[in-house]
Amino acid sequence: MKTLERLGTKRVPREMIIAPEMARSLCQISTELNRQIGILVHRSGKIEMIIVGTFGGIMIPQLSSVRASGGRLRGLRLVHTHLSGEDIDDEDLMDLLFLRFDLLSVLKITEDGLPERLYSAHLIPAPIEGKSWTFLDPVHPAAQKESFESIVTALEDEFARAHKVRSVDKGKDRAILVSVSTESRMQAEESMNELVELARTDDVEVLETVLQRRSKVNPRLILGKGKLADIMIMALQRNANLLIFNQELNPSQIRSITDFTDLRVIDRTQLILDIFAHRAMSREGKLQVEMAQLKYMLPHLSTRDDALSRLTGGIGARGPGETKLEIDRRRVNDRLARLARELKNVSKERYRRRSQRRKKDLPVISLVGYTNAGKSTLLNTLTNSNILAENKLFATLDPTSRRLRFPTDMEVIITDTVGFIRNLPADLLQAFMATLEELEEADLLVHVIDVSNPNHYEHVAVVEKLLVELGLSTIPTLKVFNKIDKAENQDMLRLESEREGVVISALDASTLTPFLIQAERMIGKVLGTQGPNRR
Repeated sequence: MKTLERLGTKRVPREMIIAPEMARSLCQISTELNRQIGILVHRSGKIEMIIVGTFGGIMIPQLSSVRASGGRLRGLRLVHTHLSGEDIDDEDLMDLLFLRFDLLSVLKITEDGLPERLYSAHLIPAPIEGKSWTFLDPVHPAAQKESFESIVTALEDEFARAHKVRSVDKGKDRAILVSVSTESRMQAEESMNELVELARTDDVEVLETVLQRRSKVNPRLILGKGKLADIMIMALQRNANLLIFNQELNPSQIRSITDFTDLRVIDRTQLILDIFAHRAMSREGKLQVEMAQLKYMLPHLSTRDDALSRLTGGIGARGPGETKLEIDRRRVNDRLARLARELKNVSKERYRRRSQRRKKDLPVISLVGYTNAGKSTLLNTLTNSNILAENKLFATLDPTSRRLRFPTDMEVIITDTVGFIRNLPADLLQAFMATLEELEEADLLVHVIDVSNPNHYEHVAVVEKLLVELGLSTIPTLKVFNKIDKAENQDMLRLESEREGVVISALDASTLTPFLIQAERMIGKVLGTQGPNRR
């Protein structure tokens, strides 16, 4: 052990990978202990760490104190012994890739316990034949001719040129989407397709999607280490700066995955919150989004680390995001209490507006449905309005009301509401309760369904489940099967859908007559039995 301690006080000349006398000492100590020995050397030549492994390998501890920068190298090189003459193996290459070492070198040991030759590999900015690393010619430690300092300087210049336009905080995020599912393949693929749409809605460039089905999810890394290695290689090849997981991640998982990949890592909840932060226009909507963001971040604040600091300036850091990592738990809780009071006042104001509406005896129709089902488009066509209606998820956050006159001159209020989605974050649903209270006053719910979506049956089930959870399942509901013009097997779908509701194309006013007739009939039935808005 004293020999190891003395070794740790020495320095390596800048131009060498390892000094010849140090290589001999490593090989002798490794032979005596019958264990692999490794050293981490800083570019200055200082030995940062000595690692004593087993006969078959070494375990590199967490290196959070020395961080790689973007696509650049870490500033450390690893040199370790191999006792049985093994070449650089996959485990070594994964360490090189994950930890972004300047260089990874293996010292093979002869039967006499002396250095045979030094075998080295380093990363390259652009992959060659699918590999993001290349090997140097083997060399005896005493015969090193090529300057290590020159190699690293040239590499850094190449990485700088390759990544000069890459910035986490500027331009469009370039993401790899990852989903680990225990569901059936069909359900898993549908969920991944939805994540792609969420990313597109948030103006994220989707480079690749990775879907893995497992019987059990890895509690630490979500994925297996091998699959995460494949994703890391993919990120390097495609110049990705973000990983988006379809599962909700806890702080420990975010930290572990970030330590492996040196990339920003967010989950589906953060992505949805970021979309809401973009799209909330009213003061009420912004309050609701801020409350949901703070509730999400609260457990993360107690374990703040580099994994979370990477979120600053990107997804998860809009709206209140620029400052919430700098405030402590007490201030977050104070802010949440204040937001709750403000939202309560908003709720009271909404109640007063609804009371005024009730005095006019105008029935209320509320549009509900899965996100991007066409609710806003239907409202625009029915009322000749120009509410924002995009082919994106969550185009509508703030409820909008318009008057609608039926052909028989009956007048109603028709309201557009935020769309539902599977696994909607609980905090987000709670934050939007003030908005969803509008639905409680409805005389008729119009459930808009995108029949062109192959998974519309699952979407219907999600919406109906949420309506039950919100205590709205007793309100009369009319199913409206939209986008029939875009559906395959239109005749079959039309026959099936007309048994449960009406079939329309919200873009074509001429198809809305059956809807108007049925909606007026149902409203009349409600009014005839209990009067408007009396439940």
